[in-house]
Amino acid sequence: MLNDDHRLAAIKQWLSDSQGFTSFDIAPASSDASFRRYFRVIHDGRSHIVMDAPPDKENCEPFVRIGTAMHRFGLNVPRIVSQDLAQGFLLLSDLGSRQYLDELDEQSADRLYWDAIDALVKLQAAGEPGALSPYDDELLQREMALFRDWLVGDLLKIDIDIQTSFMLKQAFEILAASALKQQRVWVHRDYHSRNLMVCDLNNPGILDFQDAVYGPITYDLVSLLRDCYIAWPRQQVEAWVTQYYQRAIEAGMLNSVSRDQFIAWFDVMGIQRHLKASGIFARLNYRDHKPGYLKDIPRTLNYVLAVAPDYPPLHQFVELMQELAIASHISTQAHAPSVSSA
Repeated sequence: MLNDDHRLAAIKQWLSDSQGFTSFDIAPASSDASFRRYFRVIHDGRSHIVMDAPPDKENCEPFVRIGTAMHRFGLNVPRIVSQDLAQGFLLLSDLGSRQYLDELDEQSADRLYWDAIDALVKLQAAGEPGALSPYDDELLQREMALFRDWLVGDLLKIDIDIQTSFMLKQAFEILAASALKQQRVWVHRDYHSRNLMVCDLNNPGILDFQDAVYGPITYDLVSLLRDCYIAWPRQQVEAWVTQYYQRAIEAGMLNSVSRDQFIAWFDVMGIQRHLKASGIFARLNYRDHKPGYLKDIPRTLNYVLAVAPDYPPLHQFVELMQELAIASHISTQAHAPSVSSA
């Protein structure tokens, strides 16, 4: 309970002593898949967000540094009002409570995604090399290992013998190689409907950017358009990809890449991301006792099963997925307004 929460008590003391908040209301705003939590604070009729990031588990410095840069790029990210990195507290401006996930439907999707694409191009065009850690082969491989270890091994209880391990390794190498061929840009790394807020001005508001890296240009676009939490028909997704592609060319980022090549990169990057995400969802259940993400695994792996057969180098991986009966664990039902698993 909140009344028994020692960190909440410390936040209240910090707001009172350091921020001069003599009378205020505080309530949970949200939590995420990490150890961070967020509280909404109302003081003198104004709303702020407090990020609670226990310093023994989370580091606020990247949020401060990357958020400051993104604000400089003209993106709508929370403004840092005050900070206490030693305690793991940040006082932030409030971007509201209108998540993209709650407001996306067939009538709003074009407008909301176009705003998100425009903001993404702005981030990618402005982000300078060398400011972020590289999204390199080691990180790509480590992410895909989450699928092998947590989903295949722990969730599905499938024995990973030598042959299975070898075939997964081959597939992971193909996926990583495709990602490493792409132009390098700033990658938010979780650019999806739960981290984008609908705002009246400078839409969207962008959250949860502290894990940003310098990596493949298609990664955030896949996160956005093949979202683990909401699915759209493949034809519609490819239309949005084409819109992004044209916008990126105008920004000077894809002058030597054909549309077909870009879509192939997008598809294969999506496979890498969705293997990673499904593994994270399984880990959240087993390690972190957060079972709520299990319901998102079918949608996430459906993307893999829908796209991978189109790429001959991945046919052996598809056969392995079939042999492991992964498909039998996948539901075609997805979050509305999904009308396709692709």
